[in-house]
Amino acid sequence: MLLTLTTTHRPATDLGHLLVKHPDRVQSFDLPAGAAHVLYPEADEARCTAALLVEVDPLKLGGGRRRQAATPDSFTLGQYVNDRPYAASSLLSSALAKVFRSALRGESRDRPELAATAIPLEVRVPVLRCRGGADLAVRVFGPLGWAVAATPIPLDEAYPEWGDSRYVDLTLTGTLRLADALNHLYVLLPVLDDAKHYWVAPDEVDKLLRAGAGWLADHPERGLITRRYLAHRRALAGTALARLAELRLTDEPPADDSVEGGPATGDGAGSAPSAETPRASLAVRRREAVLTALRASGASRVLDLGCGGGALLAALVADRRFTEVVGTDVSSQALTLAARRLRLDRLPERQRDRIRLWQSALTYRDDRLRGYDAAVLMEVVEHLDPPRLPALEDAVFGHARPGTVMVTTPNVEYNVRYEGLGAGRFRHADHRFEWTRAEFAAWVERVATTYGYTATISGIGDHDPEVGAPTQLAVLTSTETGTRKEETTR
Repeated sequence: MLLTLTTTHRPATDLGHLLVKHPDRVQSFDLPAGAAHVLYPEADEARCTAALLVEVDPLKLGGGRRRQAATPDSFTLGQYVNDRPYAASSLLSSALAKVFRSALRGESRDRPELAATAIPLEVRVPVLRCRGGADLAVRVFGPLGWAVAATPIPLDEAYPEWGDSRYVDLTLTGTLRLADALNHLYVLLPVLDDAKHYWVAPDEVDKLLRAGAGWLADHPERGLITRRYLAHRRALAGTALARLAELRLTDEPPADDSVEGGPATGDGAGSAPSAETPRASLAVRRREAVLTALRASGASRVLDLGCGGGALLAALVADRRFTEVVGTDVSSQALTLAARRLRLDRLPERQRDRIRLWQSALTYRDDRLRGYDAAVLMEVVEHLDPPRLPALEDAVFGHARPGTVMVTTPNVEYNVRYEGLGAGRFRHADHRFEWTRAEFAAWVERVATTYGYTATISGIGDHDPEVGAPTQLAVLTSTETGTRKEETTR
């Protein structure tokens, strides 16, 4: 199978820097189902084309132990005699992920500015199995800024009366960031093919959301894309669609986001906002609610506990009233992403001195976290196994003991408003639990009583009269902090 990627950006040979593949060499890579080769049919200042050629070994492909029973190739002979070596599919998508890994992430050591710039691109996939025909290719690529030419391939040119095959010759032209283009292809090639060559596990949801960041949540065909990418596994598609719903301009899942394609119903589904008054996403509204609470507390030295990729950190750093900002996470990879988001290596020294990133586990006491005005646990507690919660309570409220603690967590009662989320399913595959409003209130009351805090609880997002708001927020204030403030006033 073959994919070519062409640019006329000058100098066009900078494409080699973006892909981290030198135009003067042929490079080969081993794949679980064969081999991939990168070569440049043309490379000069005016025009440069990189070609990805994937050679599939039918013996390797047919030897997989965990194959999907629903794939067209699942019968015994079909594992060895099929179109997989020739037609673009999830095999080509997997090769893209391995061969162009840094380009998919938008990284370029030699041309960082160019990696962040939209450039003229032309992508051609000469043979692509497209279940749904050429029109479907236009529907999925068109909204992303591509001009789409999908030419059906006849079954046999000698017998035109036989009609067209299920394959198209696809050409995409547009001006996009290379990373965006590659992520579109990574997701949509197997979507159009509508078959996966490997078992689809729960971690595929995270892969889809990473590759679809910035475009999938608002795509008009997001329901179809999600279901096909996840091989029509209803539970996984429901989880993905619920998480996408939080990223959209409205807080509610779109009408076509149900796993079966039916409309969202119920009082909490809400109507879409008008173009004149768009609402922020639930993620943004959650972040703004936390920032408002932090400002009201008067905090200047703030901990973001379980900071992840640093979305809240970026907002904290942008507000100069927060003189010291510390992000902690147990994952070193998350801290690397946070540093990249904050652009720590490019910040002026004075600005950089306000920020700390520490690797730390919230279930263990850490002396570095003591003495801060406020701490935030935003969408964190539900990722812990319930037996580990007492350790977190002791480490945060007992040992670190910040003056104010903000805790946000999903309201599980609201999940019924996400049409694609089946009964008993959580909003994220890594959630160990999700609390009702009563359960959250009971936990907050117990923690406040045990460690000497007062607490208020509110909702974030549109309030539903039956099931409440989608997110719960608790603000716990140390009684010692209140005493100190009274003494200072006197």
